[in-house]
Amino acid sequence: MKAIVFDRCGDPEEVLQVRDVPAPEPGPGQVRVRMLASPINPSDLLYIRGIYGKPPPLPATPGFEGVGVVEASGGGLLARRVMGKRVAVLTRGIGSWQEYTVVPARQAIPVPADLPVEQAATFFVNPASALVMTQNVLRVPRGAWLLQTAAGSALGRMIIRLGKHNGFRTMNVVRRREQGEELLRLGGDAVICSGDESIPGRALALTSGAGVPFAIDAVGGKTASDAVLALGANGRMLVYGTLSMEPMSIDPRVLMVNHKTVEGFWLSEWAARQNVVTMLLLIRRIRQLLQAGVLTSDIGATFGLDQIKEAVKQAALPGRQGKVLLKIAST
Repeated sequence: MKAIVFDRCGDPEEVLQVRDVPAPEPGPGQVRVRMLASPINPSDLLYIRGIYGKPPPLPATPGFEGVGVVEASGGGLLARRVMGKRVAVLTRGIGSWQEYTVVPARQAIPVPADLPVEQAATFFVNPASALVMTQNVLRVPRGAWLLQTAAGSALGRMIIRLGKHNGFRTMNVVRRREQGEELLRLGGDAVICSGDESIPGRALALTSGAGVPFAIDAVGGKTASDAVLALGANGRMLVYGTLSMEPMSIDPRVLMVNHKTVEGFWLSEWAARQNVVTMLLLIRRIRQLLQAGVLTSDIGATFGLDQIKEAVKQAALPGRQGKVLLKIAST
């Protein structure tokens, strides 16, 4: 089979190769999935660079999620239940950028037949992050403000739609004014353009001096530091990304006064701490909101495995519109 492989960490355009490798065989409790499509997420690019969580075991195949069809089973009740079905897969440490992958049967999630393959490929990482951060961790109530950085990203747009659906208000930080106007048309309640205005100044103005009760940050550096200054009394901020690759700088007194908190969030670690019932309820909720159009992903350019260098180059472009997708097979 064809697989995308890297032997050393580094610039994805330089280190990724297309190789012919043996197709994997499923062990007990596992299934083999013929992959149809997989997105290129920011976490994938960081993983290839060796700066996302634990270093990858080299040689490695990237790709944390995707969609495919279960074609073989290593045995077990769960494996038998998904045989022949189209499934969204979680492939951390195994890789989805290949024609076949092997995953534990519990990580093969059947998806509705009417769900387009592009949406099924992006079933988990962004939708689950949006839901878990806002509903399970922060528990943002109706009417409350949520400030988010990187608001023009696929996840940011998803949170805007989720805010409209669940009744919380989004304060969206962008770098360019024209991008902010687009997010307002999408349903964002307010925009802060960091290129020409102060994040905390504008946030305080929008909240009549109270500050925001909730914030999420994917950028780090000065943007994240400014977002902390926008928090009100008992405000909480989740940090879930490091797009700037720069550290935050926070005066301890900012956190001490009025009891503000900054917490890290990593979806895979959160999921590992949950019980089966919680995860089943999360998956059911994602299905419902995908079918309702709330947690859908905007899809941009699509590439084949043989076009991997062009694909990762496109995925890394700042201001890119839509998620870049690897189309691995047609049916």
